Amino acid sequence: MIDGKIDLSKFEQEAKPIDIKYYLIKYSRYWPLYATFIFIALVIVFLFHRYAVEEYEVRGSVLIKQKNSPETRILDRSNIFSGTSNLENDILLFTSKNLAEETLKKLHFEVSYYASTNIKEVELYDKSPIRVEVDRDFPYLESGTIHFTMVSDGEFTLTREDKGIFDFMNAKANGPFDEEILNKTYHFGEWIESSRSRFKINKVKNIQSGDKLYFIIHNPADILDKYSKSVVVRPVNNLGTVLQISMVSPVVEKGRDYVNALMDSFIEYDLKEKNRMSENTLRFIDEQMYILSDSLKVVEQQMLNFKVENKLLDVNSEFGGVLGNIQSMEDLIQQIEFQLSYYKSLQNYLEKKSKDYSDIIAPSIVGIEDGFLNNMIGNLVEASLERRKLLAVVNENHPNVAQVDEQITKLRENIFENIDNLVANTERRKAEAQKKMKELNQDFARLPKTESDYTNIFRQYRLRDNLYNYLLEKRAEAGIAKASNVPDNSVLDYARRGALIFPKKTQNYGLAVGLGFFIPLAFLLAYHYFNNRIMDQIQLRNSIRIPLLGTIGHSTKETNMLVAEHPKSMVSESFRSLRSALFYIASEKKCKKILVTSSVSGEGKTFVSLNLSAAMALSGKKTCLIGLDLRKPKIADYVGLGNNKGLSSYLVDRASKEEIVLKTKYDNLYLVPSGPIPPNPAELLLKDKMKEFLDYLEQEFEVVIMDTPPIGLVSETMDLLRFSDVNLYIVRQDYTHKKYLLMINDLYANDQVRDFYAVFNGIRAGGDVYDFGGYNYGYGYNYSYMRKNKYTGNYYEMDEEKAKPKQWLKGFVDRFRV
Repeated sequence: MIDGKIDLSKFEQEAKPIDIKYYLIKYSRYWPLYATFIFIALVIVFLFHRYAVEEYEVRGSVLIKQKNSPETRILDRSNIFSGTSNLENDILLFTSKNLAEETLKKLHFEVSYYASTNIKEVELYDKSPIRVEVDRDFPYLESGTIHFTMVSDGEFTLTREDKGIFDFMNAKANGPFDEEILNKTYHFGEWIESSRSRFKINKVKNIQSGDKLYFIIHNPADILDKYSKSVVVRPVNNLGTVLQISMVSPVVEKGRDYVNALMDSFIEYDLKEKNRMSENTLRFIDEQMYILSDSLKVVEQQMLNFKVENKLLDVNSEFGGVLGNIQSMEDLIQQIEFQLSYYKSLQNYLEKKSKDYSDIIAPSIVGIEDGFLNNMIGNLVEASLERRKLLAVVNENHPNVAQVDEQITKLRENIFENIDNLVANTERRKAEAQKKMKELNQDFARLPKTESDYTNIFRQYRLRDNLYNYLLEKRAEAGIAKASNVPDNSVLDYARRGALIFPKKTQNYGLAVGLGFFIPLAFLLAYHYFNNRIMDQIQLRNSIRIPLLGTIGHSTKETNMLVAEHPKSMVSESFRSLRSALFYIASEKKCKKILVTSSVSGEGKTFVSLNLSAAMALSGKKTCLIGLDLRKPKIADYVGLGNNKGLSSYLVDRASKEEIVLKTKYDNLYLVPSGPIPPNPAELLLKDKMKEFLDYLEQEFEVVIMDTPPIGLVSETMDLLRFSDVNLYIVRQDYTHKKYLLMINDLYANDQVRDFYAVFNGIRAGGDVYDFGGYNYGYGYNYSYMRKNKYTGNYYEMDEEKAKPKQWLKGFVDRFRV
């Protein structure tokens, strides 16, 4: 407390926490702006959904079975403790063009059908009333759009339709397919031919005259490239061997059909590769039987002729069992030679081939029951087929191909070593059998000539007949093996339904609401952050160190004498509140001298001085208003008095004190005009006559209000502070810059000024404005609530509502005034 007075600066300088309610009120008043932006964003999203082509994701799954046998893992030591799967290779196969080509052969995708609409692209697919049958042998080099119009029952025309405003977004943006076939009438089932196309159109559903649609005949290379890249294949989880096959399509049925056909083609490809060995075996046996059948017929004819010529009826009774031992030995030698021939041919095949062993014949198929060799040959064939499958989608430098090549090399080395041992053992067995056969032939030579000749012919017949029957048996076995083959993989789930993935409507609408709210909020935050003007009382209290004494509302009246001419207005009430606050300051003074100043021109010093003087006069106080702004004298014009004589005239001895104190038309209100503009206003105000004049006014009046120049622009205001009892510093909303307050803060902090109080002027009442920031000199808050007639109940005069209408843009901006 200083001299019995409350030091208001201590209250103002206390640190205060962030007022969340202040920011909520401040930014919530912009709700029409948020609502406008949200509405615009929702409209944009709605239009986007309206014209965007929807995309659906369809999914299917395939079970990939483990293909590595224990023998393979033993031979490939890197895989002894880890059973590797072929998921990576199968994923590459699913995205290969070879498999996509096999899939597209099952589907009618070379032609796309679309409804004729200007809203968005709508593909008809299987709902199209027509079907275009394309000559696949014709070399289509380009894709294009053909517009179909039904003319009458059985007749139609093909034309080119002009592009619409939204055609750049859909397929109709393509050029015409073929100019030679356009603008002509055709019949259903008729071949439509030109140098660039050949197709016919069939009707599959009822279609009315005048109905329109358009279709596109695609280039086979383009559609193959498109669908091979459209499939996404990934494992369902890291531990299983199930692959999920998915693709995105604007038509659920079309995507579903392609995914299902692709999975079926994958299973068929797997089965086809498994049947390659059986097919190679059957082809080999057929070739051998074809050669053997001719020689068998020749020997049969020789044996028949011999019997006729020698009149032999019962060969067995005549020769007995002479041939038994010889025949058994010949069968054994033939079997050994067959085995030896297979081993050598297999050895020769492995020497010629280096990578691809898919055409090799397994030993078990030709009757060689060697389990170890059979397993190694099977693993070699499986590895070779896996390599072929890899090369369908990658090149030979791929790491997976190199891994398979390493496995094939190990298997090939092991098979070579096993074949060498088998050939040596078989040749030894063959030598022993031939030795015994030689002994039997010596015994056979002692038989009579007729018996000997017949025996030779019969031996040749039995040899070929047994071999032929053996091949027949093996052919039947290979056929059964082929028929019983089943694919290793299987379809787990066929694609049935599609999930909408674009546009994501719920997410987009939520994003529109969020952006519609946060975009204007971000602009407002940026605007308020970079705005250096004082916009509300909270900012004022945070920017100025002197106490805030009162607030003055913004006036829409044409006059500056608002209190005198419109005493019931809301702004007049704010001057009355300011008057009440001033009554408690320097109350011991018989004549209270009040100085009014500001930082710069235009902040409302003269307006506050005039109306505060009028408010004092209305309360019965004899009041004198002095125009101390000798540089820009305006105050006399506002009151309606002349400025020919005034304070400057008195200070230069051209008028007396009584001559410059003028009576106004308002009771108890007197005015001292500024007078003519002097060349040295600062020096005039320093004269002793200025103090004498103020002493004279102090004797004559109860309140003296001094309207001074801006303290931040001229020096004389600082000199006039020695005459005042109370100093009012005017700050105008949305006008006064924060940097302007630095000077008054420094002066106040250094005790260079005293008894200074801020008055917040020009507060607009377009929005909710709360004024609870000032003190009435320690007697509580100077509280006011400004809201035009909604909550005031028209308590103030009706002229407030009859103010001159504003322009709509200015009114809208004023609605968001703080």
